[in-house]
Amino acid sequence: MKLTKSLILGSAAMFAGAGAQAADLPVKAKAVEYVKICTLYGAGFYYVPGTDTCIKLGGYLRVDTVLNTSVDFDAPSRGVDGARNRLSNYYSARSRQDLQIDTRTATEYGVVRTFSELVFTWTTGTYSGAGTTGVNGSTAYTSSLGSAVATGSLGVYYAFIQFAGFTFGKAESQFRTPWAQYPANSFELPGSGGWDPVNQVSYTADFGQGVSATFSAQDQVPNYQSNIWNVSGATAASLATGAYGANDIGGSRAPDLVARLRVDQAWGLFQASVAAHNNHAAYYGVAETTGHPTDKWGWAGQLALSIKNLPTGPGDTINLTGVYTNGASRYNFQDYMSTTYAMYGGTGLAGAYQSLGIAGLSDSVFVTGAGQELTTTYGFNGGYNHNWDPYWTTGVYGAWAAVRYNSTAKGYICGAFVANLALSSGLAGCNPDFNYAVVGTRTAWTPVKNLTFSGELSYMMLDQKYASGSTVTLPLQSGLAKPAAVYELKNQSSVQLLLRVQRNF
Repeated sequence: MKLTKSLILGSAAMFAGAGAQAADLPVKAKAVEYVKICTLYGAGFYYVPGTDTCIKLGGYLRVDTVLNTSVDFDAPSRGVDGARNRLSNYYSARSRQDLQIDTRTATEYGVVRTFSELVFTWTTGTYSGAGTTGVNGSTAYTSSLGSAVATGSLGVYYAFIQFAGFTFGKAESQFRTPWAQYPANSFELPGSGGWDPVNQVSYTADFGQGVSATFSAQDQVPNYQSNIWNVSGATAASLATGAYGANDIGGSRAPDLVARLRVDQAWGLFQASVAAHNNHAAYYGVAETTGHPTDKWGWAGQLALSIKNLPTGPGDTINLTGVYTNGASRYNFQDYMSTTYAMYGGTGLAGAYQSLGIAGLSDSVFVTGAGQELTTTYGFNGGYNHNWDPYWTTGVYGAWAAVRYNSTAKGYICGAFVANLALSSGLAGCNPDFNYAVVGTRTAWTPVKNLTFSGELSYMMLDQKYASGSTVTLPLQSGLAKPAAVYELKNQSSVQLLLRVQRNF
C-alpha cells in the first residue's frame, strides 16, 4: 500500500513539475538597460535604451493675463475689442503647457535630428450671439481657439527632420531672425518676419566661422498670405471693418522662395533675408467664365543686427530689424497681427457720434476686369535688454510700420469708400495708407532658476491718413452694438498690460 501511494504521488509530482517547467517557472530575465547620459549634444540628452539615439525632453508651463484687451499679446484693434463698449473684454487669460522632444543620431552622413514642439492651451473666450436686445452679447460662450482638446486646444509648433544640411517639415522660416518679432518683448510687433514656424524644404550651407547661407521653399498658406482684395466686391459692412473688398485668394500655385545669409559671431549677429511670394487670385465673379487677373510675384527683403557683450552689463543685447515688402505684406505685418483695423473712440466733432480709426492690409487689390496692384509696406523694430543682476531684467522696445497703396489702388479703394460710406471730404480726402506703431517695456524677475514672473506695458497707435475732420456714415453694426450714424475718421491708440508667470523645464 505504501509502495502504491508513493508511486501515485511521485507520478503527480512529475507531471506537476513538467507543467511548471513549461509554463510557470520564471525564465532568466535579460539584463536591465539603464538610461545613460548622452554627452554628444549638450546637457539634458539621454540615450534611448537599446539604441544609439539620444533624446531630450523640455518645455514650459505658462500662465498669462492681459488687461484692456482680449487678444493675447495684441492690441484691441478690431471687432468687439476695437468697439470699446460693454461688449469688449477688459481682461483675458491663457494657460499653456508646452512639450519639446529633440532626438539626435550620429550617422556616416552626419547627425540626423528630429524636433517637435506640442502645446496644450486654454484661453479665455468671450460671450457672443444675439442677446435679448438683438445685439451681440449675452447668450453663448465661445473660446477663441479651435481644435478642442478637453475644452482647450492642441497646437503643433514644430515638427521637422534635419539631415545632411536639409530641413524637412514645420520649422522656423529661414527669412526670420532668431528673435523674430520679439527683440525685447512678448507683445506682438510689426517690422520683421514672424515667429510662427512653417512647412518647408530648406538647405543650409555652413562655411565655418559662423557664416552660413540657406535656401528654402516654404508654404505660404498659413502664415505668409495677406488679403487679395477684389474692390468691386466691397460693401459698406466690410469697409466699416477695414476690409477694402472681397477677399479673392485662389489656390496655391507656388511656395514662397527664401534665401538667407547669416553671420553669427561672439560680438553678435548680422542677417540678410529675401523672399519671393506669388499672389494668385481667384475669379472676378462666381463662375470661371467671369475671368481673372494674372498672377503677380511680390517680394520682401530684411536686414537684421544683434549686438552682444554691451558695456552696460553682462548678457545685455540690442536687436534691430528692418524690412521692406512689395506684394508680400505678411513679412512685415506678421501672421499673429490683424489685417483689418477698426478702433472706436471719442470725438469733439459736431454731428459725429464717435470717432473711428480704420485701416486695411493687403498683398494686392484689383477690380473686375483689371490686374492686381501690389501693396508696399516697410517697417522696423528694435529692443534693448538689460540685466540688472542675476534675478532682474528689463527690456525696452519699439516698432513702426507703414502701408502704402499706389495711385491706381487708391483710386479703386477710394471709389468704393466714397460710394459706400459717404466720405465727407470726397476723393480728395481719401487715403487708405496708414502707419502702425508700438512702444513698450518689460521687466522680469527670476527668483529661482527657470521660474520667471514678468510684467509688460505697451502703447499702440494706429495712424490713419484720411483727411483731418473727415466723416463717414456707417450702417448699423449689430455685432458691435454700433448704431448707423456719422463717425469722425481719427487716429486711435491703446494701452495694454501683460502679466506672466512661466516655469521652464
